[in-house]
Amino acid sequence: MKHVKKAHRTRLATGGAIVALGLAGVGAYSASAGGEQAAAPAAAVTEAEAADTTSTDRLTVAAATKAARAALDAAEAENQRVTVAVVDRDGNTIVTLRGDGAGPQSYGSAERKAFTAVAWNAPTSVLAGRLAQAPRLKDIPGTLFLGGGAPVTAGGAPVAGIGVAGAPSGDLDEKFARAGVAALEK
Repeated sequence: MKHVKKAHRTRLATGGAIVALGLAGVGAYSASAGGEQAAAPAAAVTEAEAADTTSTDRLTVAAATKAARAALDAAEAENQRVTVAVVDRDGNTIVTLRGDGAGPQSYGSAERKAFTAVAWNAPTSVLAGRLAQAPRLKDIPGTLFLGGGAPVTAGGAPVAGIGVAGAPSGDLDEKFARAGVAALEK
């Protein structure tokens, strides 16, 4: 009788191990793309060396919203209907505020001005002046060389861009964008 109980326990333990292995295999199978490849062995995962990576400062959503709000408030104080966009270093939109009555073209224009300012780390009014020497700059996708964009820097490096569009002149748009930058300097 002792021998039977031991054999029964062995079969249960063995059966449980087989079920566990089978489920692990199903997990590996379902994790692969369409079941066509097996999961990569754990040894294939590695950490990159610190010398092989870089890091950049990023504007937080709270800071981007503060800057956009300050730019929009400056425009509204002068009865201007504008849209404000804040983009990160890569040109991805962090926040956009469309003021009441802002024209439909202002949304895309504000984003493009913000991208242009951060890409060249310069106000877009300065960059617009460079078109005389390099007219093909305007052909770069996603850019807009009109006044209204201002870069945001950290440690001298561009980390974001603020673009404003919708006022009657690029000078006004840029004045409001600078108000957004100034809100981050306080």
